[in-house]
Amino acid sequence: MRVGTVREIKNHEYRVGLTPESARELAAHGHEVWVETGAGLGIGAADRDYEAAGATIKPDAATIFAGCEMVVKVKEPQAAERAQLREGQILFTYLHLAPDPEQTADLVKSGVTAIAYETVTGPGNQLPLLKPMSQVAGRMAIQAGATALEKAHGGRGVLLGGVPGVLPAKVAVIGGGVVGFNAAQMAAGLGADVTILDRDPEVLERLGTHFESRAKTRFSNRANLADCVAEADLVIGAVLIPGAAAPKLVTRDMLATMKPGAVLVDVAIDQGGCFETSRATTHAEPTFVVDGIVHYCVANMPGGVARTSTYALNNVTLPHALKIADLGWKAALAANPYLADGLNVHAGEVTYAAVAHELGYAFRPVGELLA
Repeated sequence: MRVGTVREIKNHEYRVGLTPESARELAAHGHEVWVETGAGLGIGAADRDYEAAGATIKPDAATIFAGCEMVVKVKEPQAAERAQLREGQILFTYLHLAPDPEQTADLVKSGVTAIAYETVTGPGNQLPLLKPMSQVAGRMAIQAGATALEKAHGGRGVLLGGVPGVLPAKVAVIGGGVVGFNAAQMAAGLGADVTILDRDPEVLERLGTHFESRAKTRFSNRANLADCVAEADLVIGAVLIPGAAAPKLVTRDMLATMKPGAVLVDVAIDQGGCFETSRATTHAEPTFVVDGIVHYCVANMPGGVARTSTYALNNVTLPHALKIADLGWKAALAANPYLADGLNVHAGEVTYAAVAHELGYAFRPVGELLA
């Protein structure tokens, strides 16, 4: 199979779908690998590194989209990229379709076979292709929040860990999954006063056992959530419903109860955000203020640490990319039901239930396509 990767064009997105090492693995399996010139510069990988790995450098993205049977990316295809997709082609990348009707419509119209990293599953309902980026985003959320709390960036002027004689910042983490755990771990490590909210008693028990006295846990009901948000200097939104739009847990009315200059970091923004006042921002302009509350809603946070993120992502995506290339999409999905969960759009039909429900499409079960 001819497999290609392109330079990401989303604002300040420096990751790349294939590292030179991944290109080498695909080439060793007998596949032809095309890479857009300059695609790897954001992670310190030059064209010559890809050529040494057996890949062919192409002058532009148009050549990749026109000539490759499978395109491996990081972020959802932008409008100019979607216009180049075609029927029978495989797209393997993050998609986050539920809050993005325009992208969904374009993918349906193109006839492409679109497999989303974020809905590929694993044993125990894990999301193994989302996990490494959730780990990065959770940790970055604390870095970003700490910076936004500085007075020069519009915040309260509070140091996250405090100093002797001065209390640390209060950090509320909404959601105890991978993002929330990593955010809490970073915040607690810096000495902040951390509270984690979740609705699953087993998650709360596991977090309590891990953090002991370094972080508190509270059941996430309306009253507890409102209390924690009102008291917090920094709130991390870390909720996820796989493939579906995130619930709006912090309302605009709740902002009035918060301390002026407090910070909201919405890690769920890729799925529409979990704060009512959220809107996607970029690394170029990461924050905005609503009712005196600073919002950080960058939709591709891990792109800010592109080298770490790209290698972490390729560690988990490459085995699936190899199977798809070796067997073809249909046989690869039939052989692996976890990978089959990643199919979101195929030949003009929506094949992921949460996306179909959210955006009003007829739903075509993946099993029918593989029968």
